[in-house]
Amino acid sequence: MIHPLSDCQNSHIPSSTNIWQFCVVLPGAQIGENCNICSHCFIENDVHIGNNVTIKCGVQIWDGITIEDNVQVGANVSFTNDKYPRAKNKDWKLLRTKVCKGASIGAGSTILPGLTIGENALVGAGSVVTCDIPAGEVWAGNPARFIRKIDMI
Repeated sequence: MIHPLSDCQNSHIPSSTNIWQFCVVLPGAQIGENCNICSHCFIENDVHIGNNVTIKCGVQIWDGITIEDNVQVGANVSFTNDKYPRAKNKDWKLLRTKVCKGASIGAGSTILPGLTIGENALVGAGSVVTCDIPAGEVWAGNPARFIRKIDMI
């Protein structure tokens, strides 16, 4: 389902994926099956979103971001793709970010560019992620720091 109040410029959205109102999805984005893209999201062209992904309201996903299967992205998470942003900088360098399978990112977190959030990792709400997060760990704070290992069932 693509809400009629969204601007979905992409003709390859699976029918099992929901895109809610006031979203913009550019034509080059790849979005998998059974995803839920909540209202007020922006998805740029060079973006890869896997299957069974939930992206809550107010998230912008810029070029160079990969979100693998079964990931939860909380409301108002801020991804970045440029380490040294400057207006009208024609020499900027795209830094790729990867959110691995089963990871969860809490609402209001900021993810700096060029990082990997490991499989089944959990980022606490409001965190500022400045380094890679290993698989199966909980990180939180500003800057985000290791809290504990996740007990996998």
